[in-house]
Amino acid sequence: MRATPLQWLLSRDILKVGALACISPLQTVLTILIVTRLVAHFGTNALAGYGIGTRLEFLLVPIAFAIGVASVPLVGMAIGAGDVARARRAAWTAAALATGLLGALGLIGTLAPSLWTSQFAHDAGVLAAAARGFRWAGRCYGLFGLGLCLYFSSMGAGKVGGPVLAGTLRLVVVAVGGWALALAQTPPWTIFALVALAMAAYGLATVVAVRFTSWSTPH
Repeated sequence: MRATPLQWLLSRDILKVGALACISPLQTVLTILIVTRLVAHFGTNALAGYGIGTRLEFLLVPIAFAIGVASVPLVGMAIGAGDVARARRAAWTAAALATGLLGALGLIGTLAPSLWTSQFAHDAGVLAAAARGFRWAGRCYGLFGLGLCLYFSSMGAGKVGGPVLAGTLRLVVVAVGGWALALAQTPPWTIFALVALAMAAYGLATVVAVRFTSWSTPH
């Protein structure tokens, strides 16, 4: 059985998308690390409550991942066939599905946080902090899923620059905003509001990036 030779032209095409796309998961983890450090400034109850919320956030990613990855070949095949309109329809359809699913989970978390939080803690202070976090972040889970799904669809189009920049925006909002809140010694709820704002900024910025980025292939 002959070994498959490495072809630079194909490797270049893969890395042109894949190398840039690798930044996104690093941004997500770095964002959570920064927020964890910032939340620690507000005490152990807030930190434990945020940790409970983060467990669910990490579970949201595979849901958006599953839908987004399914859209990659649909978008890619349409782009390869020169049918950009079909590629965009596939991307927006997948994004709507991810938004609906994650938005529903966020709504449940907002209205009935104890369904999740009671599985991990029984301390009243921790549960209150976790519920406070869900009341803010849960509202934006749909936008978070929207951004994640469009990120995957953009890989199918070979245009991940915009979604990666949207992830950078989320990181900057959390880092700069969190630093300002810590400096001003604001109450604990403000850090959860900042997390929600960063999620919303990520989702909306990704929408703008995908909407205004040309997916047409040069001839």
